[in-house]
Amino acid sequence: MNRNFLKYSCGVIALAATGAMSPTASAQDQDGVWELEEIIVTARKRAENIQDVGLSVSAIGQAELERKFSTDIRDLVDISPNLVIDDTAQGPGGVASIYIRGVGVSEVEKNFDPAVGVVVDGIFLGQMSGSLARSIDVERVEVLRGPQGTLFGRNTIGGVVKLERTKPTGELGAKLRASYGNYEILLLDGIMNFGLGEQLALKLSGTYRDQGKGYYTNLNNGRDVGRIEYQSIGANLLWTPQDNIELEYTYQRERTDQDTPPLLNLTQPNQVLCLFFAVCAPDVRTPLSGSRYATLQDYEGVANLVDPGLRDLIAPGAATFDADTHIFEVRWDIDDDLRLDYIFGSWETRETVLTDWDGDSQLFFHTSRPAEYKQTSHELRLTGSTDEKLSWVFGAYVWDSEYEVRLRSFICFGCALPGGLLDLPQTTNQTTESWALFFEGDYDLSDRLTFTLGGRFTEDRKSTAQTGVVNAAANDSWDQFTPKVGLKYRINDDAMVYATYSQGYRSGGFNGRVDSVEVATTPYDAETIDNYEIGFKTEWLDNRLRLNVTAFYMDYKDKQEELQFPSATSGTGQVTLNTNASTATMKGLEADLLWYPVEGLSIRANLGILDAGYDEFTFIGLSGTTDFSDLDFRRAPKVTASISGNYEWAVGSGTAVVGGGWHFIGAHEVDFANKPELHNESQHLLDASAGYRFNNIEINVFARNIAKADGYSIGFDVAGLWSYAATRAPRTYGLEVNYRFGG
Repeated sequence: MNRNFLKYSCGVIALAATGAMSPTASAQDQDGVWELEEIIVTARKRAENIQDVGLSVSAIGQAELERKFSTDIRDLVDISPNLVIDDTAQGPGGVASIYIRGVGVSEVEKNFDPAVGVVVDGIFLGQMSGSLARSIDVERVEVLRGPQGTLFGRNTIGGVVKLERTKPTGELGAKLRASYGNYEILLLDGIMNFGLGEQLALKLSGTYRDQGKGYYTNLNNGRDVGRIEYQSIGANLLWTPQDNIELEYTYQRERTDQDTPPLLNLTQPNQVLCLFFAVCAPDVRTPLSGSRYATLQDYEGVANLVDPGLRDLIAPGAATFDADTHIFEVRWDIDDDLRLDYIFGSWETRETVLTDWDGDSQLFFHTSRPAEYKQTSHELRLTGSTDEKLSWVFGAYVWDSEYEVRLRSFICFGCALPGGLLDLPQTTNQTTESWALFFEGDYDLSDRLTFTLGGRFTEDRKSTAQTGVVNAAANDSWDQFTPKVGLKYRINDDAMVYATYSQGYRSGGFNGRVDSVEVATTPYDAETIDNYEIGFKTEWLDNRLRLNVTAFYMDYKDKQEELQFPSATSGTGQVTLNTNASTATMKGLEADLLWYPVEGLSIRANLGILDAGYDEFTFIGLSGTTDFSDLDFRRAPKVTASISGNYEWAVGSGTAVVGGGWHFIGAHEVDFANKPELHNESQHLLDASAGYRFNNIEINVFARNIAKADGYSIGFDVAGLWSYAATRAPRTYGLEVNYRFGG
């Protein structure tokens, strides 16, 4: 299937999908009383009211999601306190940097396992590339804060962002969304539902998103940079052979063609590019180009000096990211008290990109990074209840993944000198095999008091093979038991308090960037977090106000960090080393509020307060011992806060809707070394929308980042050679039209 056919298919589905966006979340019951809706979450792999779950979780449903005009999960960051989501701009397809309570990963290398899991339809995405999941056809988003080591397992040490897409309805119906905005951003997506007899239901989906103009200007050639074309088609088949059995298959095919993500040069006077090559940013707040939305990157030198064949990678839109997903589920209600679930997932990605890391018109450091990744997983769960007091889930999980990246680095610090240009190939291939057994159960000690006990045993085995400048191979394994203990007490029908201890585990591994056999074959250790939290969940004002508050303390042991140092053997002049920080502590407070003060008005707000820091972090290297204990965590602002609201009222034969939101991100670091040129001051993100709904049509205008916050989404000090960064999206706005019919 070629890309033109894919694009055509998306358009056909979208044009056929004559259906409108659902209205904003209704809070009226059948008697016309305005009150909160029940929010059902599956944070514990079973359907539960969010107010009955003894853990820190925020959730948002389909109606509210549609009012956010979002295209990926970055636009949903305001639904949860102490959550930061960025695109690191280090590769195509969106390289997710997700942090919860200061815990996360900010790397493109696939040897780094995620620390916050992105789970789509029950499938954990095992790499950061492509994990900025598109928020299309999403029924519910849940953010689980703190380690989820019992039910979600390895590499969810910071928490989980969980997306559930809509299921086939079995009724003829469809939905169309079309929007157009500044930067020539065109979006078309459509969903169609069919009933194929009494037992079969089919859902087809298609999406086409084209950003025809980039956010950045390249000052070397005057061209805008940052254009992206994304296409997706999907099929979802649900078979119900009996009333108590469901079999579901989902396939999604995604194709992305885009410019290489732009980067800015922020080299300071004490760094090599400034000291010896006069490449110096004007000051610590301004990049070399003079603007945070202008770049000086240049790729012609690579093609001219190294390999004309690289011209295929420097044309506009030449970076690619393709993904194919297969999911198969079996849901069997054996009887009223026993259920069996099986889920198989396969996610395969392919990417190509050529990156100018130095962000200057001269050729200093470029890399070509074609890569392939594939994961498969199997999960089997048995969920049940016994004598009306005990409910439980037992399960088994098997995981396999493999990736290969064929890195080719082009280094030139003085190309005029003989031998000044280096062309360094290095191929990394790594595999992971993992299995786990887990359980979690609730026992009602009384009508009000419930005891929770859970645990998971995980074993991981990894292998690495390096070929090129460095040739080496190694393998190792890690295992961990992660327990959970909790108590919750139902004060009355409207209030519950809970206390929970849980542990998270992130596997050890092998370095993907190497400069010697020793670096390639020496593994770094696993890390763990012990999490203690207490919380209360309440509803007030005749079920019109919901307020949930959590206090937490997290003890981080053997924290994995990637450190960059100068290297005399790498050829690139620098090397990234993986090491384990000794100890760290995070503590804080989180509050979630949902309020319907008057008919038609809904208000959502949250507040996160975080104190995160190293207790002790020293590194012993060739130049001696370095103490990093005074550094601040990356993406760990002391305060995050959000407030948003929607108001709707009858106008003529339809309904008018207005909405707005404010999201505050406190000052924070995006670079491990806390370099002043990469520091983010506080940011205020303002959004607004207005619309009118009549019959099956809704028309909206919307704007995001109205205040033009220009904080950095990524920042790296490259071993004292130079610094680079990327900026969040500027102000965007547009017009959106939705139309719906049927089920």
